[in-house]
Amino acid sequence: MATVVEQITEIVNRETHAWNTKDVELLLTIFHPDMVWPWPPTEYDHDPMDWTLVQGRFNYNRWRAGWQQLFDTHDLIHNRRVIQKIVVSKEGDGAFAVVDVDTLWMDKKGQKSHWKGRACKVYTKVGAEWKLIMHIGLLNYKSLKCQA
Repeated sequence: MATVVEQITEIVNRETHAWNTKDVELLLTIFHPDMVWPWPPTEYDHDPMDWTLVQGRFNYNRWRAGWQQLFDTHDLIHNRRVIQKIVVSKEGDGAFAVVDVDTLWMDKKGQKSHWKGRACKVYTKVGAEWKLIMHIGLLNYKSLKCQA
């Protein structure tokens, strides 16, 4: 049986593979039914006062349509993801992965959409499998300066 760290690594890699292959069905396998995904407008918007909710709580059909629209209208130029750290709760029922992401999309008009920064992907154990329940990022933490 795989360790929890190996299981979390697998789900991060499955997500990466789904983006790489534009496989919306595979992508949807990672989400918890209660997933809500706030998103900062840029990698420098650390204050959640500026964040948005694009699709609301996970809804299979709505999220499938949204991601499929992205896949149908954009080419994936590159998708680099590096797991920096995985932390598991002492109870073994919660975990998070810190992942550095550099993903570049281009639409048919040549407009680029660059997802770049550090993500904190939070997972919860549901029965025998892990699901992504929360995602923070993508943010550039190198730009932060202590204000204290």
